[in-house]
Amino acid sequence: MTFEDIYKTYKDLVYNLSLQYIQNIEEAEEITQDVFLTVYKSLYSFKKKSSVKTWLYRITVNKSLDYIKAKQRDKRRAITNTLSSEAYGNHIEIANFNHPGVALEQKEAIAAIFATLNKLPDQQKTAIILLKIEGLSQVEASEVMKISPKAIESLFQRAKKNLKNLLHKSEGK
Repeated sequence: MTFEDIYKTYKDLVYNLSLQYIQNIEEAEEITQDVFLTVYKSLYSFKKKSSVKTWLYRITVNKSLDYIKAKQRDKRRAITNTLSSEAYGNHIEIANFNHPGVALEQKEAIAAIFATLNKLPDQQKTAIILLKIEGLSQVEASEVMKISPKAIESLFQRAKKNLKNLLHKSEGK
């Protein structure tokens, strides 16, 4: 399979998956570019131990999580710099929820759900995204995450429980 074939076949999958993590169109496009740059550079070394689709899922999940971690580091650094400087008039804005296809009146509710989902540990968040948003089977998700199907099920159950607790806390219940 050529790079062009991979790009044409999987560009929407990569973009949509990164959008599930980032919830911002421009940043998801940036991650998509980064994923395909990585694919282009390492296509010759792809050992075909898994399918191209699984390989792309794995790269996209890793790039998305790395992007989130880098963004959190930058926010912490900015907060520290702001607090240590005398420029208290500046404040840090958290990126707005920006996801295509979500009706305007639903954006607030969806943003709250994704904000809660973003509070989960990375592995639990990934299990929910792969199983419920992307619709992968447990076997497919386990291949992407390089863990057993039983471990995926366990992660998913913990994620569901934690998500429920976090949503109840945010509602004041």
